[in-house]
Amino acid sequence: MFNSKDILETIKMIQEENLDIRTITMGISLLDCIDSDIDKSCGKVYEKMMRVAQNHVKTGEEIEKRYGIPIINKRLSVTPISMLAAAAKGDPVKFALTLQRVAEGTGVNYIGGYSALVQKGFAAGDRELINSIPEALARTSNVCSSVNVGSTRAGINMDAVALMGRVIKQAAEMTKDNSCFGAAKIVVFCNAVEDNPFMAGAFHGVGEADCVLNVGVSGPGVVRSALSKMPDADIGEIAEQIKKTAFKITRMGQLVGTQASKILGIPFGIVDLSLAPTPAVGDSVAHILEEIGLESCGAHGTTAALALLNDAVKKGGVMASSNVGGLSGAFIPVSEDAGMIDAVNRGSLSIEKLEAMTAVCSVGLDMIAVPGDTSADTISAIIADEAAIGMVNSKTTAVRVIPAIGMKEGETVEFGGLFGSAPIMSLSKFSSSKFISRGGRIPAPLQSLKN
Repeated sequence: MFNSKDILETIKMIQEENLDIRTITMGISLLDCIDSDIDKSCGKVYEKMMRVAQNHVKTGEEIEKRYGIPIINKRLSVTPISMLAAAAKGDPVKFALTLQRVAEGTGVNYIGGYSALVQKGFAAGDRELINSIPEALARTSNVCSSVNVGSTRAGINMDAVALMGRVIKQAAEMTKDNSCFGAAKIVVFCNAVEDNPFMAGAFHGVGEADCVLNVGVSGPGVVRSALSKMPDADIGEIAEQIKKTAFKITRMGQLVGTQASKILGIPFGIVDLSLAPTPAVGDSVAHILEEIGLESCGAHGTTAALALLNDAVKKGGVMASSNVGGLSGAFIPVSEDAGMIDAVNRGSLSIEKLEAMTAVCSVGLDMIAVPGDTSADTISAIIADEAAIGMVNSKTTAVRVIPAIGMKEGETVEFGGLFGSAPIMSLSKFSSSKFISRGGRIPAPLQSLKN
């Protein structure tokens, strides 16, 4: 039986507190599209994706109208393209251009999966795919790329880390007339998950079904609003309120995923209950941390407050759905979070503090603009630090940094839309080049031996 109070509360969350479904992402396996002829393989990719995803956007819009729930993005993710490139002789960029045609034909916002998994070494097709990423992203507007360079089981592939620093720098340079946006569409992972619905890091894992539907929810504004009504609560009460709020948010994601699955005739995969912020006022993870009691995000105590938030979100979400997966927690992207941007501008939040925060949040250093003259080796060292945090702590970590070509610390690069704007952050002036140039592999930690 419907509870009128719950219905009214949900309406208020949507209208006043920026509650939305951030994405419904359809994952599509392309393993049956592998062919030694790259043109034939691209043809198979296009045919299958257009056939399977032709009603994806329409279904999302239908659910929006039926339930009054905003669904911000409709996306696709695919099998890591390096696996197709391994069999096909030719330029991997052809696959990126094919994915772009699919995006235009289906009307989806983004397609993720121009990706490679190289945590323990390079297989056939991996280097070719990775080296092609800058050109692929410069020539497409809706294709996203990710590379997994480490894991708790495998250690960290430092040759791949070094290569990704150069790739990110090149991607920024090739798109310098478009706010260096190519680099904003690249994520470098440690412990990447196979069912992530969020861009730019989504890909369809080889352990997944042929086609599956994953949902990513949001709701930082809802959590902050709930906490604002508890000015004198203790930490335990704060945690309890976040759990209850996360439960309500996740139930909405479960509803949308279930309904979309029925309409499309595709299995429902997971709800990723990550708190994904936007530049909109009142939709900030940083503001939640400040509501808990910090004068500014980045102050001492920020990591502890974020750990509290992340844990409570997960506990509330798993009570609401038996299909929780993906990343699930709290995102801390700088450019996409109005509170994070303010904290950087007022000097309370540094990249070193952000790195500490990544030890307890969902992902890592996300949407961070750095000076345009930052060396590729420095970018690689940032990746190595984040990968080490993920490897040792058995969690997913990632890096998405944007070298703002021609700009320096203190300036701001504008991306627009959900990507917002990013103040260019300062980095250490000391070199890591010798460390990065050594190559090889950082061995897996002792905690990898769990059998």
